[in-house]
Amino acid sequence: MMKRILALVTLCLLVTQTATADSREHEQLKRSIIKIYTTAAAPDYFNPWALLNAKQLSGSGAVIDGKRILTNAHVVANGSFIQVQRHGDAKKFRAQVEFVSHEADLALLSVQDQSFFEDTRPLDLGKLPDLQEEVTVYGYPIGGKSLSITRGVLSRIEHQYYAHAESYLMAGQIDAAINPGNSGGPVISDGRIVGVAMQTNNSQGAENLGYFVPPSVIRHVLKDAEDGVHDGFPELGAVTQSMESPALKQAAGLAEDEEGALIVKVFHDAPAASVLQPGDVLLEVDGYPVAADRTVEWRENQRTNYHFAVDQYHVGDQLPVRFSREGEVRTAEITLGSAPPSRSLVLGEQFDQRPRYYIYGGVVFVPLNMNLIKRWGGNWHSKAPIDYLHARNRWGDAERTELVVALKVLPAGVNLGYHDWKNWIIDSVNGQSVKDFNEFAQLMEGDEKPYVDLRDDAGYRMVLNAAAAREQEPMILQTYHIPHRHSPGLFSTLAQDSGE
Repeated sequence: MMKRILALVTLCLLVTQTATADSREHEQLKRSIIKIYTTAAAPDYFNPWALLNAKQLSGSGAVIDGKRILTNAHVVANGSFIQVQRHGDAKKFRAQVEFVSHEADLALLSVQDQSFFEDTRPLDLGKLPDLQEEVTVYGYPIGGKSLSITRGVLSRIEHQYYAHAESYLMAGQIDAAINPGNSGGPVISDGRIVGVAMQTNNSQGAENLGYFVPPSVIRHVLKDAEDGVHDGFPELGAVTQSMESPALKQAAGLAEDEEGALIVKVFHDAPAASVLQPGDVLLEVDGYPVAADRTVEWRENQRTNYHFAVDQYHVGDQLPVRFSREGEVRTAEITLGSAPPSRSLVLGEQFDQRPRYYIYGGVVFVPLNMNLIKRWGGNWHSKAPIDYLHARNRWGDAERTELVVALKVLPAGVNLGYHDWKNWIIDSVNGQSVKDFNEFAQLMEGDEKPYVDLRDDAGYRMVLNAAAAREQEPMILQTYHIPHRHSPGLFSTLAQDSGE
């Protein structure tokens, strides 16, 4: 009887000690969860020489190896002043952005005051759990100041469009809502980071779902950050089509038991241009067989877009591919390169940058980009000019990589007759086609004709008197309180002439 009592007491002591150790471990983990305060002042793309009113934002993060804080890029985007605060502390510390990957919605922060990291333990990066495994999300959602802990089950893992920069990367989904303020907080399993909570895409009306950046994307960004230079995810540079149609397979020369993705376009300056061409069928990428729906089996019984295989590589790496051309199977290696800001004529949304603009004769000219389109608000899909929206579906090429628009006219004598012109896409300057915004500004600045003749692709014209434009320029800038007639660094010769 005495032995049984002793055994029971020993068991109780072990359980108590284990519970106490687990409690200490959990408290230590919570000390590594950081609240982030950001003052952000985004540029005003309707008035590109000015800033919008500053906003106060908050998010979450976690201390990782190297005395760095891992968080979302959108938490610190356009940030002018950043502070961080540990769980249980009242003091805030100044922080700086050390590295940012907007396409992966990840950022690394540093804190100059090293006392901030006392009594904190860096969290390790773990392995992505299996489906239906429970994970825990730590963060500081709006509505309170204390740390929030939410549990959910991993329900899906596949490629998704990230809400921040509309990039297409692997993302995890859990059956628990991730609220504003939680963004950047770690998703934890077995004491390790297995994801970073990010903005939820509510466009399809889904509720009580949260999304996070998975370990594969996090590791890619951490590797990219080692030299401090942002290379981003590499580009293949080919546009593909699913091949679920038997007739399409036969036309492409595939056997009945073969599957792949049809190459419909290869950009002339892309890495794939040295190997692939339209009409080829992509059969394998890095050893992963490509199915007719353009997916690969990245883990047993789990499929996602074949870009998964490309995303595991870095810029400069050799990517093995296997493809079919007119029924002949070939293998090759493609040297991956950096992805351009955009392949569309409409540049994707940019952050932490000042807008480009150029003013001539009181007309404000800007490049067409998603920052400008999104100034029409959350309903920009229906409120932005229809020509802007249509341009999003047009690919750039060697002759034209960017569109230039006359955003608005600042009424003055030189532009009489055009005062109500706005959001006008320009095709040529004095008969010369415009490749991009920089070339447009050079054409405007270097032309010595008495008139500047601007036209769109339908033939409509805006003609400005060059002498009057130069004469009235100081008055126009003073009247409308504009500090400079062009954005800094647009081109060096003009900057030198104006003393900027």
